[in-house]
Amino acid sequence: MILETIHSPSDVKALPKEQLPQLCEELRTFLIEHVSATGGHLASNLGVVELTVAIHRVFDTASDRLVFDVGHQCYVHKALTGRQKQFSTLRQFGGLSGFPKPYESIHDAFVAGHASNSVSVALGMARARTLKGEDHCVLALIGDGALTGGMAYEGLNDAGASGEPLIVIVNDNGMSINPNVGAVPTHLSQLRSKPAYYHFKKWYRSLFGKTPSKNALYRFNHRVKTSLKKALWPGSTLFEDMGFTYLGPVDGHDLQRLCDVLGWAKELNRPVVVHVNTVKGKGYAYAEENPGKFHGVSPFDEGTGQAKSSGGESFSSVFGAELTACAAEDRRVCAVTAAMADGTGLAPFAKAYPDRFFDVAIAEGHGVAMTAGLASQGMLPVFAVYSTFLQRGYDQLIHDTALGGHHIVLGVDRAGLVGADGETHHGSFDALFLSEIPGFTVLCPSSFAETRSMLRQALFEMDGPVAIRYPRGGEGAFTGDTSAEPIAVLRQGKDATLAAYGTGVNHLLKAAETLAAEGIEAEVVKLNRISPLDTDSVCAAFGGRKLLLIAEDSVADGCVGQRIAAILASCGQLPQQLILKNLGKTFAPAGSVSELEHCFGLDADSIAAAVREANNHGK
Repeated sequence: MILETIHSPSDVKALPKEQLPQLCEELRTFLIEHVSATGGHLASNLGVVELTVAIHRVFDTASDRLVFDVGHQCYVHKALTGRQKQFSTLRQFGGLSGFPKPYESIHDAFVAGHASNSVSVALGMARARTLKGEDHCVLALIGDGALTGGMAYEGLNDAGASGEPLIVIVNDNGMSINPNVGAVPTHLSQLRSKPAYYHFKKWYRSLFGKTPSKNALYRFNHRVKTSLKKALWPGSTLFEDMGFTYLGPVDGHDLQRLCDVLGWAKELNRPVVVHVNTVKGKGYAYAEENPGKFHGVSPFDEGTGQAKSSGGESFSSVFGAELTACAAEDRRVCAVTAAMADGTGLAPFAKAYPDRFFDVAIAEGHGVAMTAGLASQGMLPVFAVYSTFLQRGYDQLIHDTALGGHHIVLGVDRAGLVGADGETHHGSFDALFLSEIPGFTVLCPSSFAETRSMLRQALFEMDGPVAIRYPRGGEGAFTGDTSAEPIAVLRQGKDATLAAYGTGVNHLLKAAETLAAEGIEAEVVKLNRISPLDTDSVCAAFGGRKLLLIAEDSVADGCVGQRIAAILASCGQLPQQLILKNLGKTFAPAGSVSELEHCFGLDADSIAAAVREANNHGK
C-alpha cells in the first residue's frame, strides 16, 4: 500500500511519477471506506483527489498557504498531511474535524465552513506576506458553486487589481460555470496546458525585458491576442478582465498536466486563475450517478450505496410539506432556498409549483433581500435556510426586511446544535440576533404539529417579519400542539420551574419525571415565542418562583434566559434561585447532539442534577 507510506507532503513529493495513479486509486478507496463508516462529505472529495495530490507535489503547505473555500473537499489534504490514522474519528466528538482547522495541523491555513470567502482571505494573506517581506505562495481553492456568492467576486475584483502573487484554483465540476463548447476551445485548452506553451510564453515575455508591458510591440501583440481570444474563447475573459492570468480549463484528473499548470502558475508570480474541470464523485459509481445525494452523507453501505439507517420524517420535511399545502390554498405563497432545496425540505414544493420556487444559489444575503422584495409587492414568501447560513444575510434582515416591516417568513432550519459539522454549522446565534431586530417575531415549535400550526400562523395571521426556528432531525416525546399561546405550562410543580423552547422541552419533561421520583415536583414551561417577550406574560409565568432553570442550546450573552431574568428584575420578581443552562461564550465543537447536550449540561440527567443540587443547597 503506497498510501500507508505517506505521512507528510514530503512523502508525496518523493514518490516516483509512475506510482501516483496507484496513490490516487488508494486515496479513493480510503475515502469510501472511512466516510461510509462515519458519514461526511464524499462526492466533493472523490472529485479532487488528483488536484490535491498535484498541489502537494508542487507546493509546500507547511509554508505556502492553501485556503479552502467551504472546506468540504479537504479530506484528501488531511490524509496527505499526517492525519490518516484519525479518520476513524472523522466528525466525531473530540475527533478529526470535517473542515480545515489550524489547531489540527500547520498545513491547515485557515478555518473554513462557509462559502465564497477564500479569495478574500487569501488576498489578505498575500498582502501580509508582501508587507513582511516573506517568500511563499498563497492559494485559494474555490468550487464553482461558491462562485455564486457575491463575496467571491468582491475578492476576485480586488485580488486581480492588486497585482499580488496569488493563485486561485477554480474547481469546476459543472454545477455552475458553463463549459466551453466546440473544437477550437478544446484545442486551445489542450495547447495552453502543455509545458511547451508555458516555456514559449515565458521566453517570449523575456524578449521584452523585465517590464514587457512598456514595450509598444508587446502591447500591440497583446491586444491582438486578447481580441482573438475574446472572439474564440469568451469564457476565459471574465477573470482576465479582473486582472488575472487565466490558465485552463485543465482536466482535473490528469495529474501530470495539473502539476505542469500549477508549476507555471507558481512561476508567473502574479494573480492567476487555474480553471480545473473535475467529476464530482469520481471513482465511485453511486456518487458519480448522484453527486447531490453523496455530497453530505450519513453512514452508508459501501457495496450498495444505501444509508445504513432511514432518516424518517423530520422538521424539515414536515415544514416543506405544509408549505406546499399552503401554496395550494393561496397563490401568493412562494418558496425561496439558497442551494438547499433537498436539505430544507422544499423539493416537493419545487416540483409542485416551479413558477413560485426560487433557488438563489449560495447567496443568502441576496436571498433575504429578494424575499423582502417579493413581500413588498404582496406575495407571501418563505425563505427556508439553515441557521448558520442565515448569519450571512444579517444586514438584509435589518435594512431590507425589518426596516420596512415586510411580511416575510423565515424557516430557520438546523437551529441549535446540529452535530458532526461542528463550530461553523451549529445554529447557536439566530435566537439572539433575530430577537434583537425590531419588529421580528420568533416562533419555536417543539413538535411536528406545532411546526404546521406555526407556519400557518406566520403566513396568514401575522404581520411583519416572522422566523420559525426548528432543529435538525425529528421530534421527541412531546408531540402535542400548544401553539395558540406564547407560553405554555406542560407540567405542574411547586418546587422548581424548568423552562425551554423548541425540542429542549423533551429534556425538561424527562428531568421532571426523574425529580418527581425523588420527591421534587418540577413545573415545566414551554416558550412558543421567544420574541417579542411580553412583560406581563413573563412575570405571570416565572415571577417569584423558588427555583427557575432556563435551558437553551444558544450562546449565553443575550440569550432568552438573560432576557427573561432582566424582565423579572424590572418588575421585582426575580426567583430565589436562577440557573441558566446554555452554551456559554464559546463555539460548540463537533460531536453528536446528545454528546454535546451532555457536555453543556442540557440533557435530562444534567438538568435533574442541577435542580437536585440547588434544591439541597436551598434547604
